[in-house]
Amino acid sequence: MTHIVCFGEVLWDNFPTHKKIGGAPLNVALRLQSLHNNVSIISRIGNDNQGVKIKEYCNEHGVNTENIQVSSTLNTGEVTVTLNQKGSASYDIKHPRAWDNIQFNENIKTKTLQSDAFIYGSLVAREEISRQTLYKLLEVAKYKVFDVNLRAPYFTSEVLNHLMNKADFIKFNDEEITEIAAMLDSGTVSLEQHITFIAKHTNTNTICVTRGSQGAIFYYHNKFYYNNGYQIEVKDTVGAGDSFLGSLIHKLIEGDTPQKAIDFACAMGAMVASREGANPKITTEEISTIMNF
Repeated sequence: MTHIVCFGEVLWDNFPTHKKIGGAPLNVALRLQSLHNNVSIISRIGNDNQGVKIKEYCNEHGVNTENIQVSSTLNTGEVTVTLNQKGSASYDIKHPRAWDNIQFNENIKTKTLQSDAFIYGSLVAREEISRQTLYKLLEVAKYKVFDVNLRAPYFTSEVLNHLMNKADFIKFNDEEITEIAAMLDSGTVSLEQHITFIAKHTNTNTICVTRGSQGAIFYYHNKFYYNNGYQIEVKDTVGAGDSFLGSLIHKLIEGDTPQKAIDFACAMGAMVASREGANPKITTEEISTIMNF
């Protein structure tokens, strides 16, 4: 069985009327596990009830939690989520939190060395301790997947460049790749131009860009693959991109063609956006139905 490690923030998404467990790396981990992969999470929680509930939730859903550290000084992560009329989310990310202080040790080094894929984001690099831990793990990981999450003011061009240059696979949304291409003075205009520029700039031959309701573009070994999206009624967009990424990685690991992989991933992302919260239960039958509709 494939072993995948996700590194980064675990937290509570606080909506106006309810709260849900989340954090991009955990959302990816939960979706991968729901597709029957062997998944571990490396993160840090506070010594509080919210942290206990996150760990219990992960264990109940089959995600390995042996490398979720516990902080005695910092609280478990929290984000205030605001949804607009279209269900698109904006985030107020509390700072600092326990996941800003993930400590490097031999256990997480060994877990990373043993993994078939190591998935990480940019938000976890906002503070020095977690950032340096991530940098050390990137030196030993076999296959590195960078899930870009630009959350101002928690990123710099220097850190983004480092994280991109270490990656074998980079995932952006359309706004993120446009912003980063401009940051790098690419002179490019279209998404395809941004992608080929960043592929050359980072020596990365696998790049995916999600386009919201318009689907995604997947650049895989010098060829473009497209999906134009699936029509659904959006409940909220929280976690849709994370489930998209987890599903895409799953299908590629299974040996599906890039086109089949991106079609499946877009269907999963659409189904998640049609439900409440980042990690709704989605069956393969539901995915087949929306893909064949």
